[in-house]
Amino acid sequence: MGGARDVGWVAAGLVLAAGACYCFYKLTRGRRRGGRRLRLRPSRSAEDLTSGSYDDTLNAEQVQKLLYLLESTEDPVIIERALVTLGNNAAFSANQIVIRELGGIPIVGSKINSPNQSIKEKALNAMNNLSVNVENQIKIKVYISQVCEDVISGPLNSAVQLAGLRLLTNMTVTNDHQDMLSSYITDLFHVLVTGNGSTKVQVLKLLLNLSENPAMTDRLLDAQVDSSFLLLLDGHVPKEILLRVLTLLQNITNCLNEERSLATQPTFPAGSLFSLLYGKECAQKMKALVHHHDADVKEKVTMIPKF
Repeated sequence: MGGARDVGWVAAGLVLAAGACYCFYKLTRGRRRGGRRLRLRPSRSAEDLTSGSYDDTLNAEQVQKLLYLLESTEDPVIIERALVTLGNNAAFSANQIVIRELGGIPIVGSKINSPNQSIKEKALNAMNNLSVNVENQIKIKVYISQVCEDVISGPLNSAVQLAGLRLLTNMTVTNDHQDMLSSYITDLFHVLVTGNGSTKVQVLKLLLNLSENPAMTDRLLDAQVDSSFLLLLDGHVPKEILLRVLTLLQNITNCLNEERSLATQPTFPAGSLFSLLYGKECAQKMKALVHHHDADVKEKVTMIPKF
């Protein structure tokens, strides 16, 4: 009986969504220039509404229908399509507010738990767009720890890992929620040194956000980081990675110098980022980069305070 009731509710939701889509189409596309009415084409189906090909911004009623579908169906195809449509519409600031006010953030957030990796990715992408709104971040922050765990324990270089890193990057643009990542910094450096180029860039964007906050400096320097991190300072490293690593060092040393002198530094353990940055090998690599063939790299090196 429960299964039949679920199917009935889904069907009802699909019909209502199709009707809402027809009204929206009629209002926005019903007239051509000069006021002459165009012949209306058949109304879009609910499947069109929940597909990534739907090219109109949804109104509040349509958003509500999609949220209902997410709550009421177990069909992975419908869930994915609804998440894609919501995610695309969450790129618009007005809809970021509408989705929050309709209670959509917890509904989308619940899909991050899905064992279906494609659904998890689509949910993270939707949350990423929603997180651009600062008020939305207050509700999204409850998922930070879970997203960190997924990023660290999930398949390396996967779509889910990259989607999670993008969300964490958005959530750390301001200092408000950065402390929630403190216990994951060592693991993030591990993902950095083991990931491919795309993963490295995304982890570095996240670490750069943290490095701009003086309150996070000690936590970054205290992280246990494999010595292979210094390979990212080799001259042959792609420019988009090398410049970000150098900027990370610049931000950390700037914050460090603003807060206190090296004579008053706390003691950091062996194997920490601090021990790598202030070791001989790092100093040698920095000297070599002064002669790098790229002008931007050479300029960046000269901007970093001496260790």
